[in-house]
Amino acid sequence: MDDEAYPVELTAPSITPYKRGNTGVDYVTTFDSGKAGPHVMVNALTHGNEICGAIAVDFLFREGVRPVRGKLSLAFANVAAYNAFDPKKPTASRFVDEDFNRIWSESVLDSPRKSIELARARQMRPLIDTVDFLLDIHSMQHKTPPLGLSGPLKKGQTFALGIGVPEIVVADQGHAAGKRMRDYSFFGVDSDPRNAYLVECGQHWEKASADVAIECSLRFLKHTEAVAPSVLDRNLPAEQPKKQRVIEVTEAVTVASDDFRFAGPYRGMEEFERKGTEIARDGGKPVLTPYDGCVLIMPSRRLRKGLTAVRLGRYIA
Repeated sequence: MDDEAYPVELTAPSITPYKRGNTGVDYVTTFDSGKAGPHVMVNALTHGNEICGAIAVDFLFREGVRPVRGKLSLAFANVAAYNAFDPKKPTASRFVDEDFNRIWSESVLDSPRKSIELARARQMRPLIDTVDFLLDIHSMQHKTPPLGLSGPLKKGQTFALGIGVPEIVVADQGHAAGKRMRDYSFFGVDSDPRNAYLVECGQHWEKASADVAIECSLRFLKHTEAVAPSVLDRNLPAEQPKKQRVIEVTEAVTVASDDFRFAGPYRGMEEFERKGTEIARDGGKPVLTPYDGCVLIMPSRRLRKGLTAVRLGRYIA
């Protein structure tokens, strides 16, 4: 099923009121409590068509959420792509020139390469360098349960389990095509206390994804003790989150040919009982599950050579 088959149930909020900010970087605002504490950041619109994050950050602004210690930054990242969002063509504005979430290695950021996304990342980078805890809000192509992507390190898993949502946490290495913001620099060093968490809040435009994005934001701020619990609790669901389960990604299947086809209409979270089950063909060669109990994570419909087709993982204790 193509993305266009999913109805656009969300209304993209206007973020123009937040353009000026107060950091010298458009669409980024930092609130300083004046007291010692970490710098925490909630980031939306890494991809321009993932509007649940914009709704969540707009919600935090409108609710007047402020830090009681340290600093809180609220950011809209790929604004150029977001400004091109069209509900009639909702997949077209993921990015303008290149994927904003594949350029966060120092070698790429420091290179002479030019693109709209790289220019924006370079604007934001000095601020990111001051962040202790980052929440990066995303959504997915298909209607599957929300996922938290903790990265490959133990500190990322611990952080995700402390935040408590979503129910399923994916411990993964990222993509062969480039480094994500959540893996940038010190976030990807196990000995560094600074940490990042990427949340996939559901299908891009389903109504529930905005609710998930807001809850993830509030629980992130609660876990980092950046904001008074009373401010957060009044906006959190009364019921406690379900106990989280962790999937360890063991490998990413990267498209190697111009003819990659899945064996079925996979949407994600399909679990295959037996090792050796064919899940796709790449240039006529079978792609097989490497072990019993293999779970498909976020199968893509962007099946171009060099991109991630799907990640393979299994539940761990």
